Amino acid sequence: MNDSTLDGPLVRIKGLHKHFGDNEVLRGIDLDIAEGEVVCLIGPSGSGKSTLLRCVNLLETPTEGTVTAAGHDMTGPDADLDAARRDIGMVFQHFNLFSHLSILDNVAIAQRRVLKTPRAEAEAEARRLLAEVGIEGKERAKPAQLSGGQQQRVAIARALAMGPKLMLFDEPTSALDPELVGEVLSVMKGLAAEGMTMLVVTHEMSFAREVADRVIFLDGGVIVESGPPAEVLTAPKTERARGFLHRVLHPVD
Repeated sequence: MNDSTLDGPLVRIKGLHKHFGDNEVLRGIDLDIAEGEVVCLIGPSGSGKSTLLRCVNLLETPTEGTVTAAGHDMTGPDADLDAARRDIGMVFQHFNLFSHLSILDNVAIAQRRVLKTPRAEAEAEARRLLAEVGIEGKERAKPAQLSGGQQQRVAIARALAMGPKLMLFDEPTSALDPELVGEVLSVMKGLAAEGMTMLVVTHEMSFAREVADRVIFLDGGVIVESGPPAEVLTAPKTERARGFLHRVLHPVD
């Protein structure tokens, strides 16, 4: 999955800092992600995971540092964010579907409005993507008629509709009932198997262990540990990572 066909990494983050007022949330992040690599960000709440993710596609503007992603200089003075976001899909915690539109239209709308794809072609692609994420026969339903897991799978299909080179996932299962988590993770596993480059903020350690090429433990706005899942999750080197993983994996101890 790590064989890159590009010159250099698909994502390169150098010296990334992010302040919210006096609060420095990211404190000098350096991170490269190869094409086809799956990287999971783990760490306690408030460690900067979601902020780091949102800086990649400039939903948050870095205070300092540079970000290039999917061939776009995100922090450059001439950054074309609209073009960049066609190549960078993002899936949020809370689906963010258009409640007044059908499932089919939720997936097809970006192709029609941004890419100017003809309606029939956009809807055909939307149907294909909905089938790919396991949502068939519900194209005319509204989001409120679906379960949370189904809505999140629609959100993934919508992000894929632009043909992205990079997918960002911000705790995509945290708002779901436990019995619905598996169906979303299954779709993500399928994307990883197809070679999609993914940066995933998650508390699902089993997913990170099974799917990630690399796990990054973030705490206090810095990368504390980074390595293969077996290394970081099974034999963490730092007391901070050991304490966090014990709390996550043994919550009743």
